[in-house]
Amino acid sequence: MRYRVLGGTGIEVSVHCLGTMMFGAVGNPDHDDCARIVHAALDRGVNFVDTADMYSAGESEEIVGKALRGRRDDVVLATKVHFPMGEGPNRGGNSRRWIVRAVEDSLRRLGTDWIDLYQVHRPDHTTDVEETLGALTDLVRAGKIRAFGCSTFPAEEIVEAHHVAERRALGRFRTEQPPYSILARGVETSVLPVCRRYRMGVLVWSPLASGFLSGRYRQGRPVDLGAGRPALTPARFDPALPGNAAKYAAVEELVALADEVGCTLPQLAVAFTAVHPAVTSTIIGPRTMDQLDALLAGAELTLDDAVLDRIDEIVPPGTNLYQPDGAWSPPTLT
Repeated sequence: MRYRVLGGTGIEVSVHCLGTMMFGAVGNPDHDDCARIVHAALDRGVNFVDTADMYSAGESEEIVGKALRGRRDDVVLATKVHFPMGEGPNRGGNSRRWIVRAVEDSLRRLGTDWIDLYQVHRPDHTTDVEETLGALTDLVRAGKIRAFGCSTFPAEEIVEAHHVAERRALGRFRTEQPPYSILARGVETSVLPVCRRYRMGVLVWSPLASGFLSGRYRQGRPVDLGAGRPALTPARFDPALPGNAAKYAAVEELVALADEVGCTLPQLAVAFTAVHPAVTSTIIGPRTMDQLDALLAGAELTLDDAVLDRIDEIVPPGTNLYQPDGAWSPPTLT
């Protein structure tokens, strides 16, 4: 396993980060099986684990907390705040009121005294960014979190946050977590350059493009739109829709390229994201042990310039063939 420093924090993290969105009711409800996945990842050299309070309404954090008992000191643990947790007003967002409450809830579910990286899951345009940064800075001073970052922020809001932090002598976002894959390259135009400018660590999500780069969905093959990922967003996967033709065509070319490289399509997709000089770590989100094994089998894969040039021909730099869910990025091509 390779390791990189997370921005300017001095914290070393594995190039593969274990994402746990699929732990719990929305993915794998077997807590013991999820714990085995966590332990297997750690045994393979992964030292970076990412979760969020809203994943399965807190269940993912509870699973991660139980899985890390006895191994907490060896893990860089990240979680997030923003999305509503329960009914009623003031139970979500980026206000001081909610952040101070939410971090205590996450610490309890995770069974830990501190969080290494606490991330603001999405922008909140009802809250001044100074309010958010002030609350997060106080949590660092209190020892409850070690560093804080943002997730899926547009470039201009990252810049604004850094300017506010400098003017008000507050802590600044040390990381950004954007969507990034071969099929969703919009962040290359501004978000990733901005992150490099501010020496931010970058952990990217959805390297398999919501499953489109899993190899499961191919041109000319029927797609069950009532199961799995397609059931959530059928319009994204329906091969009968003209807008999806470019995605399916790109997948066919990428499958052929992966065969030439001697790897699987998912391994090619994950390796591609790790090549960008702004990227620190790529989040992989296995639901099963087999999925973890398949992805980590390509952990040492690197792509040379010839392969990267071929990828650029299939999907040009800075363009999107689909719009990641909830992402702030340029319009899609289709």
